Amino acid sequence: MSNKQSKAGGIQGLFAALVIPLCLVLGIVIWNFIMGNPSGFENSDPEKGPLPKEVIGTLNHYLAVMYKGGFVVPILLGSFFTVVVFAIERMITIGKSKGTGSVEGFIMRIRPLVASGNLDGAKAECAKQRGSVANVVSAGIDMYRSMQADRELDKERKIMAIQKELEEATTLELPMLSKNLVIISTIASIATLLGLFGTVLGMIRAFSALATAGAPDAVALSTGISEALINTALGIGTSALAIILYNYFTTKIDSITYGIDEAGYTIVQSFASTQKGH
Repeated sequence: MSNKQSKAGGIQGLFAALVIPLCLVLGIVIWNFIMGNPSGFENSDPEKGPLPKEVIGTLNHYLAVMYKGGFVVPILLGSFFTVVVFAIERMITIGKSKGTGSVEGFIMRIRPLVASGNLDGAKAECAKQRGSVANVVSAGIDMYRSMQADRELDKERKIMAIQKELEEATTLELPMLSKNLVIISTIASIATLLGLFGTVLGMIRAFSALATAGAPDAVALSTGISEALINTALGIGTSALAIILYNYFTTKIDSITYGIDEAGYTIVQSFASTQKGH
């Protein structure tokens, strides 16, 4: 792995290590100081019920209601913010990997240049396009040129050398595309479980209120139901967003991978058709 790629991988690893706790802290701050603002509750006491919409406004009312979801809410908020941050990071990274233009257009321009033996023109296109596909094609063209000048290896070994170079270049590029996607997929799996955990805690609180002697504790009952429903909604919403984004990014990566494979096939086939065996 090149020093540049190693450095980029290290930066991304540090980014991932910092983002998750920071998003969790952000979730706790929002839950505690914004959603739990005393002005949104009866007697300015967050332990009491939220004030009506007519008194504090619709937004503040719903923020206060969300606060009653309990301590699972900031964890789910942190998970949500983590998904959003890594989604933005993946969009930027994958966008750069595609290069300055469409991958399909780049392949269409490269194919006739390589087929006609215009390797300088193909290299110029790679420099113009940039990105992962262009990097792999550029490495393949360099090996193509090297094998053209080689007078010792036979045709089959030259083809194998070009294929190996393309595979190694691809191996260096692809991990950077899929890096951090595992975090999004993990949140997609655990967000629903966290929501379910909060739901169970809320139902326990609600049933405890019903079990009290005499009249049920209305505040505790409503708080328990709010906790159950809010955590369910946050968990499902976060999980759904993570699943959609994960599938979107994997589709984009598959498209880039297909472009790399197609470009590599073009280089190998062009070399095989222009070289005489011996």
